Amino acid sequence: MIQKEFFPNKAALITLIAACLVVIISLGIRQTFGLFFFDFEVDLGCTQTEFGFAMGIQLLFWGLLGPVFGIITDKFSGRLAVFIGFLFYLAGIYFLNYGPNTGSWFTFDIGILIGIGLGATAISIPISIVAKHFPLNTRTMATGIVTAAGSFGYFVSPLYTKYTLVEYGWNATLFLFAVMIICGLVISLFLSTPMQLIKQEQEYEKKQSAMEAIREAFSNKSFNYLTLGFFVCGWHIALVATHIPMHIRDKGLEDWTATAILALIGLFNIFGTLSSGYLSTRISKKKLLSAIYLLRGVSLIYFIFMPASTINAVIFGITFGYLWLATVPPTNGIVGHIFGTKYITLLYGFVFLSHQVGSFLGAYLGGLFHDLYGSLDYAWYISIALSLFAGLIHLPIKEKAIERLQYT
Repeated sequence: MIQKEFFPNKAALITLIAACLVVIISLGIRQTFGLFFFDFEVDLGCTQTEFGFAMGIQLLFWGLLGPVFGIITDKFSGRLAVFIGFLFYLAGIYFLNYGPNTGSWFTFDIGILIGIGLGATAISIPISIVAKHFPLNTRTMATGIVTAAGSFGYFVSPLYTKYTLVEYGWNATLFLFAVMIICGLVISLFLSTPMQLIKQEQEYEKKQSAMEAIREAFSNKSFNYLTLGFFVCGWHIALVATHIPMHIRDKGLEDWTATAILALIGLFNIFGTLSSGYLSTRISKKKLLSAIYLLRGVSLIYFIFMPASTINAVIFGITFGYLWLATVPPTNGIVGHIFGTKYITLLYGFVFLSHQVGSFLGAYLGGLFHDLYGSLDYAWYISIALSLFAGLIHLPIKEKAIERLQYT
């Protein structure tokens, strides 16, 4: 009964499962790179600024390649885009492990190659592929399930990564990552796009090209507000994921506390994204986004200004984790609601590019501030101010489909 009500067909079910596995692998690996810093510092001579810059480049290329893979997805197929992405991901892990991997090569391996891979395999492309299979009334719930799957990857990856780093070293851990990515290559072949939608889109291309869709989107104030707000999401996530291990050490807490924070973020983000996906079908998406960003600010204020302790770190992991990727279902949902699903992958790619510009700055400036001032305090203060900005910028959004033929 659930399948008949929720899944339009068997292809939708298979694609949803495949997309979930793709993001578990891709985002799970991505979440753990901050745990490698102390090993890279000793073995590769990497400074905090260099590491933050490389991670920022990774996030920037992730965003820059999102629209490119979006075009591949919309014009050809999602499975092709994700397969190519995993090839780049695998190349980055291979060269990071076996070299050359120092100096500028470190940035090329973990930054550019893996960043390109993330552009296709991480959250934006898989959820857009899934969105094409589901109607408007269940779309945000379906994309919420994919996002929650990524959260599961966030939860388990720090746990086994910390174990393998301690027991076997970073080289063996990267080899394990490579095996997982090879599995992802196989899984990507099970992603599909509805054939009926392909025929509709071919007809629709006669009425609107990709460039016309881009111009239409950027002339829409609501799209621009949404894009600006997602910049903040990127800043928050990159700063925490990249630099929380160093912040925890600065505060005199045990290193395992950072692992616990990252794992808790993943665990509670499962509930957060599912809740967000469900609420997006019931209440205003823009108001939900405003609430999420303002609550992030509250979580950050608590974490920064309360005395450093394990319990406060755990509370931060739980609260910030619940809000971690909760922005994704309503953000993607607003794009699909306003513009339809024909170019949803492409348009969401541009929104996500803004997210990754924020991610670059969060990762890079966090490392730079730490090397300059000996702490992440200034980065945290900016994060709190950005929470307020994002909470307000979503309110003028008009959740109304534009007046033209759409495929929803």
